[in-house]
This record gives sequence, C-alpha cells and structure tokens, in this order.
Amino acid sequence: MLSKPQHITSLATSGILVTLEVNVWSATKQDREISNEVTTSKKADESAGRFVKNLLANNAEHKALSNYRQTIYNWMTRATYGWNKSQSYLPAVSLPKFMQEFAGHQDSFNDLLEKFLAKYDDIVSDMAFKQGDMFNRRDYPTVDEVRHKFGIKLYRYEVPQADYRCQIAQDLADDMAAHYNRQAQEIVQGIVQEQYDRLADVMDSLSHCCGYDEFTGKDGELKQKKRKIYEGTLAKAKQYCDDYKKFNLTDDTRLTDIVDQLGITLRGVDAEMLRESEATRAHVKDGVDDILAKFAPRNNTSI
Repeated sequence: MLSKPQHITSLATSGILVTLEVNVWSATKQDREISNEVTTSKKADESAGRFVKNLLANNAEHKALSNYRQTIYNWMTRATYGWNKSQSYLPAVSLPKFMQEFAGHQDSFNDLLEKFLAKYDDIVSDMAFKQGDMFNRRDYPTVDEVRHKFGIKLYRYEVPQADYRCQIAQDLADDMAAHYNRQAQEIVQGIVQEQYDRLADVMDSLSHCCGYDEFTGKDGELKQKKRKIYEGTLAKAKQYCDDYKKFNLTDDTRLTDIVDQLGITLRGVDAEMLRESEATRAHVKDGVDDILAKFAPRNNTSI
C-alpha cells in the first residue's frame, strides 16, 4: 500500500501555493506593409524579416507600468519559495504579511494604470506626430479595450496530495512512493537552502553596514567614516528571525541556532541606535560576524 510521504504532508499543512499574473499591454504591432517594403528594397524574401512598431514610442506612463510589473515579480520571488515553473510556495506564517503587501502592490499598479489611461487619448494624438507616415489610428484600441489588456491577479491553491485510495499494483505503488519522496525532499531542501541563503545575505549586509570606511584626510591622517545604516536591512533580519522560528520544515537545529543567536544579537536594537551608538554598532557587527564564522559552510549549505 502506498504511504504518504511525510514531507508532502508537512508542506501541505505549513503553507499554500500561489501564482501571480501581471498583464501589461505590449503596445507593439507588426506592420506587414513596412516589412514588405524593407525586404523588397533589400532584395530579400518577404519572410526574411519583419518590422514591429512600438505604438507608444516608450511613453513614460506606459513604461512605468512595465517597470512596476518587474518590481512586483521581484517582490514575489523574495516573498516566496520555488515550487515549479508556474507556482511558488508561501509559508502559512507569511500569509498575512504577504497579502498586505500584495494589496499595496495592487493599489500602486492600478494607480499607475489610471494615470496612463487618463492620458491615453492625448498619447495617441502625440503618436501621430512621432510615428510619421507609419501612424495608423486603427492600430490603437479604445481606452476601454486597453484597460482590459492590463491586470494583476493572485491565485491561491492548496498543496496537492496524491490520492492514495486507488488500487494499483504494489510495484507501481513502490515506484510512486519513491518518486514522491524524492520530489518532496528536493523541494524541502530547496526551501531550507533558500532560508540559509537569505540569512547569509542579510547578515553580510548588516556586518558591512556596521563597519567603517577608511580614508586619508586633507591633513594626511588616516580617518574612519561610518557606513550608512539601512533600516530595511535590519527589519528584514528581524523578520527572518520571526518567520524561521515558526517555519522550519525539517526542524533543522542549525537553522534554529542561527536564528536564535541572530535574534539575541538584534534584540532591542533599532536603526537609530546603530547610527548613533558606537557600542551598539560594535555589538551587532561582532555578534553577526561570530554567527557567520561559527556556522561556516558545510554539507553544501550556505552560511
């Protein structure tokens, strides 16, 4: 009888799968007439090339939407863990914060869209001059049509579990069990590795920020200058400590030790204290450096 792999059950009870779609109108159109003109003038076969018109000629409002789409995808990558090509894994402990941040991105995206649509008719009129003889009003959809070419949608799914009630041959059951266990183990290890990587990155940043840059003054003396403290880096480190205390899929004692020690090092520390207090900067830098040195890389795991 095929038994449920433990990690599949653990993943299913510890989080959900999410898919994010951000649609932005490309505002491009292939012009066959111009393509034929170019290939004919170059004495080439008509299938040898094509001409694609940029209908908005890098309009600033449209470009802002395209850029913000990438901002949202970058946030999604940081906020979740890899699952497959179309879905990402979101720990349950991160869900409230994730949904709050998603709502913020959704509002920002829609604000940019409304600003673009408000200027759309004027933009099209301006394109009549910028496109010259290439301009064709029929290339441009109406405002309502354009609105439907944009969108931001979030889909949430339960982590799937195979139906083990089916009556199948024992050898096939064994093969499937082995396959699911290998697949689940790879996913779990990938998530754990990503946690180590994120902790290592944020601790490296903290150590660097709490250090000093040396330079030679006008008097020829060697001087030191405090490096800039970023509030976001400190907040991220504390967030990782909170999240990973609750979300440790394999009960990895090494991960627990790192999180505990980092939490102790940062307890009661804020960005203003790091900027103003030499003692606090030294305390945090020494503590973080000690963690990084103590948990040096082993078994192909970062930190």
